[in-house]
Amino acid sequence: MLIMADDSVNRSKDGDSHKILVVDDEVGIRRGCERVLRSQGHRVLSAENGEKGLGILRQEPDMDLVLVDLRMPGMDGFDFLLQAREIVLETVFIMITAYATIESAVEATKRGAYDFIAKPFAPDDLLRLVNRALERVRLIRERNFLDAERSQRMLELATEKSQFRTVIDCMADGVMVCNAEQVLVLYNPAALKTLSCARTIQTPLEINQVLECEELVKMISHVSNHKKRLSNEVRISLGPEERWVLANVAPVVDVASGQFRGTVTVLRDISEAKRLEHVKAQFVNMIAHELRAPLAAVDGYLSVMEKGYVQDREKQSEIITRSKQRIQAVLDLVGDLLDVSRMEAGAIQREIIPQRIDSILHEVVDLMQPLANQNQIGLEVQVSERLPLIHADREELVRLFSNLLSNAIKYNNSNGSVRVRAEQDKQCVKVSVVDTGIGISKEGLSKLFSEFFREKRAETRGIQGAGLGLSIVKNIVDFYHGRIEVQSELGKGSVFTVYLPLRQSEFPADDSV
Repeated sequence: MLIMADDSVNRSKDGDSHKILVVDDEVGIRRGCERVLRSQGHRVLSAENGEKGLGILRQEPDMDLVLVDLRMPGMDGFDFLLQAREIVLETVFIMITAYATIESAVEATKRGAYDFIAKPFAPDDLLRLVNRALERVRLIRERNFLDAERSQRMLELATEKSQFRTVIDCMADGVMVCNAEQVLVLYNPAALKTLSCARTIQTPLEINQVLECEELVKMISHVSNHKKRLSNEVRISLGPEERWVLANVAPVVDVASGQFRGTVTVLRDISEAKRLEHVKAQFVNMIAHELRAPLAAVDGYLSVMEKGYVQDREKQSEIITRSKQRIQAVLDLVGDLLDVSRMEAGAIQREIIPQRIDSILHEVVDLMQPLANQNQIGLEVQVSERLPLIHADREELVRLFSNLLSNAIKYNNSNGSVRVRAEQDKQCVKVSVVDTGIGISKEGLSKLFSEFFREKRAETRGIQGAGLGLSIVKNIVDFYHGRIEVQSELGKGSVFTVYLPLRQSEFPADDSV
C-alpha cells in the first residue's frame, strides 16, 4: 500500500505536465499513485489489469511513463512489458512489486523496465523514482530527435552531394579538384576526355602523377603556394592532333577560418578555336596574295595603257585579254568564297529535280574546252546509254564537275588528256575524271578536301587557285549522301570518282528472283 506524506512533498523540478499510466489490480495503489502524481501536475490514467493497460497505450501511444504491477491476475507485469514494447517506443516502465528480489529485478530489466519500486512505498520515494524516469524519457526523446535530425541532415547531405556530382559530371568543361596537398580528389568525365587520360583514375593521386602536361601541373602548384587565381592557354599535346585548353585554376579557402582547402581547375577545350584562328590567318594571307597578284598585274597593264606606252593594236588587245583573265581569276575566287560561306551557313537554295548526267557532263566539257585548248589538253567523254536520272540541283552538279575538270586540266602535263566516264554502279551513278597530270603525294591526299589546301611543289607554283574547289566538291557530294574517292600517284596522274546514289524507284529490277 502507498504511505501518504504531508503537503511538504515538492513538485517536479521542471513543473512540466507528463502523461503517466498506472496498471495495478489494487485499487488503493492506483488511487494513491494518482493522487500523488496529479499533485505534481501530471495527467494520470489507470487500469486494473494488463489487457486494459495495453488498450490505453494503443489509444495514447505518446505515454511518458507506465507504472505496472508485477503480480496481476491474468497477464502479469512481464508479459505486459513484452507486448507494450511493441506499441510504444519512447515510454519508460517502472515495475511495482511486493516481491522485490534480485532475480525479479534482473528479469524486469531484461524485459525493458527502467527500475522497480517495492510495496509499500512512500510518496517521496515514488516521486524521486518518477522524476528520474521522466528525466530518462526526456533524454530518450531528445536522443531520438537528434538521431532523426542527424539522419535527415545526412540524407540532405547525400542528396546535395549526389546533385553536386551530377552537375559536375554533366558539365562540358573539365573539372579537377585537388586538396591542399595537391592530391586529386575529384574529377569529371569531361576532364578525362580533355586530357586524353584513361577512362578512370584511381583517386586520391598526386596531380603530377595524373597529368603529363608539366605547364598545367606548375599552374596548380603555383596557385596552391600563392593562393592566387591563374588563367592561361595551355598546349596539352603536340603533333598533327595538337590540342589546347583554357585552364582556370582557383584556390578554395574556408570563409569562416580562412584556411586553404585546395584548388579547383576548370579546363575548356579551345582546340577548335585555335584551329579556326590558324585557318583564319592562313585565309587572310592567302586572300591577300591571291587578290594582290592579279590586281597588281591589272593595275600595271592599265598604267601602261594609260601612259600610252603601247600603241600597237595587237599588243593592246593582248594586254586587255590578260587583264580580263586576271579579273576573272579574282571573280572565280570571290565566287568560291561565297559558295563556301553559303554552304556553311546552310543558305543555298536548291531546285532538286531529276537530272540527266550525260547532258550535264557534255555542258561542263563545253565550258572547260577553252581552258583545255589553252593548256593543250585533250578532253574525252564516255557516258553509258540509258543512265538513270539523278535527283539534284542542276547548278550544283555543274559546279561539282566543273571544279573536278578544272583541276584535272590545270594540274595536267602539256599535251596530256582528261577522260570523263559515267556509268551505273549498282544503286549509284559513277562518274570518274581521269587525268594524266602531275599527281598528288600521299601527304597531300590526306588533306585534299580541306579548305584552302594547296599542295606546294615546283610543278604547282604557277597554277592559280585558292584551294577551295575540292572543298566545295566534297560539300556537294556529302549533301546528296554520295561519296568521292581519289587514286593518285606522283607523276602518273589522278582519278577522282564520284558516286551519286539513286532513289529507290530508280534502282534496276532484280532479275535473279
